[in-house]
Amino acid sequence: MKQTIITTLFALVALTGQAKTYKTIKAPEAMACVNVSQGEIRAREVIMRDTATTIYFTIAYPKGNNFRFDKGSYLMDEDGNRYALRACEGIPLNTWVTSPESGVTDFTMHFEPLPKTVQMFDFTEGDMNGAFMLLGIHDKKYKVQAPTLQQLSEANPYTVPADWFTTDTITIQGRIEGYSAEKFGFTSMECYYEDVFEKDAATLVLDIAPDGSFEKKFQASYPVRNHFFSRETKVGFEEIPFFARPGETIDITIKPNEHGQYACYYNNGSSKEVERWLKSSLDLWDIAYPLHMFKGKFSEVGEVTERTWQNMLYRLQVESRRCHFTPMEMQLALADLQLHFAYAVMDYPMYHENDVMKYEERDGGYELVILDSVEWQGMSKMEYYQALHRVDFDNPLLITNDRYPITLNRIEFAKPVRDRQYDGIKEGRVENIVEHERKILSNNLAGYRELMGNEGDNFMAQLSIYKNMLSFFSSWRSNENSVSKILADTTLTANQREKDAASIQTVDKMMPLYLGVYSHPVIHQKAEQFYAYKMAQTELSTPLPADNASADLIRSLCAKYPGRFLMIDFWGMGCGPCRAAIQQSKALRAEVAKRDDVKLIFIAEERTAEGSEAYHNYVKEWLADEDAFCVNKTDFTRMQELFRFNGIPHYETITPDGRRVRDDLRISGYHSFDFELNRLKEQLKD
Repeated sequence: MKQTIITTLFALVALTGQAKTYKTIKAPEAMACVNVSQGEIRAREVIMRDTATTIYFTIAYPKGNNFRFDKGSYLMDEDGNRYALRACEGIPLNTWVTSPESGVTDFTMHFEPLPKTVQMFDFTEGDMNGAFMLLGIHDKKYKVQAPTLQQLSEANPYTVPADWFTTDTITIQGRIEGYSAEKFGFTSMECYYEDVFEKDAATLVLDIAPDGSFEKKFQASYPVRNHFFSRETKVGFEEIPFFARPGETIDITIKPNEHGQYACYYNNGSSKEVERWLKSSLDLWDIAYPLHMFKGKFSEVGEVTERTWQNMLYRLQVESRRCHFTPMEMQLALADLQLHFAYAVMDYPMYHENDVMKYEERDGGYELVILDSVEWQGMSKMEYYQALHRVDFDNPLLITNDRYPITLNRIEFAKPVRDRQYDGIKEGRVENIVEHERKILSNNLAGYRELMGNEGDNFMAQLSIYKNMLSFFSSWRSNENSVSKILADTTLTANQREKDAASIQTVDKMMPLYLGVYSHPVIHQKAEQFYAYKMAQTELSTPLPADNASADLIRSLCAKYPGRFLMIDFWGMGCGPCRAAIQQSKALRAEVAKRDDVKLIFIAEERTAEGSEAYHNYVKEWLADEDAFCVNKTDFTRMQELFRFNGIPHYETITPDGRRVRDDLRISGYHSFDFELNRLKEQLKD
């Protein structure tokens, strides 16, 4: 076998030596490197001959980590034609390779010859999930000819259905052929799902039955593109992508494809209708990655932004042609492109902010130190966000993307908008909270119009204000007790009582202002429904569900500490804010430990229920003698599903009789611990 390989290589060398070289590309560029976690693949040189295409590669990978390249690797041109790998030098194929001390490995691959006319091509490391890819390899002298967004849209006319925004249940069901827990390495999958009209995000757990069947129902307010994924797998299959409209049941069969890899086959519904789009390799997030993580200055980012936009358009044109997108699929892909682009435009200043400022500990506190005043000021300049004007934020198709909520968050808290929200507002005591809030809302909306380049208040702007309403509602409601106490305080004059009460935000004062912003009928309707639902919540706490393992765990903790409130801190070793909160609250927790009316519980996510060495060392240092334990990732995910949270730290309060405290009354951390606990106890007395 060894002799055969050597003979083949000698034959290849002899052949290439006699072959005609018609193009050499020194230091070619690529649009994106995909699936190389913590590393990067780079093409150093491309030699195109009439008998073979040779590429000199470098892979940068963390030292000591393992990687492998598949013998089924290939190149693909812009028309979707494949050019198979013939031979490889420098690394063995289909074998795990340990990255050396330098973290850099050079190797060479020889492929079937690309035609002379090919200007750009992709490298893909086989037909498996998570294959390494280097997209859009080309000579840096070649000018990428990308169509405009308008050209692609006009060439693919599609009318969005009138019932695009409908609230109903989505059901994802199906079966994995040949499934067994031992063979596949998992018994459940999960999905991070956030309906932007809901206050809380959700984690959905999809259980796989012993026969491979599965079913999950969840409520949605609009069509959803998302995926269930497995954290670990033994067979390479790790995700179930889907696209579904409210009211649909999507049936999916998972079985080996022609390459022997497990793949999804959609039997009905919207997923089948847009199957080409679901299965395409657009990789738009990866194309936008250089903009997300750009390390230069504001004056330099324009070139990267423009190149990213052109690369994304070009990639969509090529992939849609390869996959034969329908007009609906093309319009959904165009919406994805715009959403990913906006996300990247907003990510750059967010990460750049960390490069130009820091907090230094001084006199027992933390003081902001600006490292580069010019760049710091740039954070607030609208001119650096003009690329957002290319995006149609009123397009309802954008909302289907699972990254829409995080992009909305970036827009909602955009620094240029937040820095202007108090323009024209005098400092000092607020005499009339309604007029004060009205002016802030007006400033915010004006800021969003300038940020996104709209004359009116677009859907994204109104949704940003809507998310503010969801965040503030609990505090507005909790303030009602303060107003009642002020109005009943006979030590104040009637005039003083009215002035003090007028300066406090309450539901009856704030809701009319916010409802007045929502000209979009769906947002207005959702706001009214949220208000009605919250005001109908007269109970201060709700029971935990029966026949639920996570709820049973909470009930067992209540039984362990009878007569006490539980404040549960969900955290993890990989969460910086979690550890900061724990470390900064150590003195407070020492005082809380002396009380007999409340107990602090710490639940951490770890790979296994036994916990890592790092976890145990941390607990020993910061949580010694406290009730801290860890659960594996699957069980932690079920906790997330029960309490509807995705991010950590997350805090829950449980009453002594095992009920979950309402969100506007629960203890929200350590900053106002005593106040929030006493407020809750007073409410329960009433």
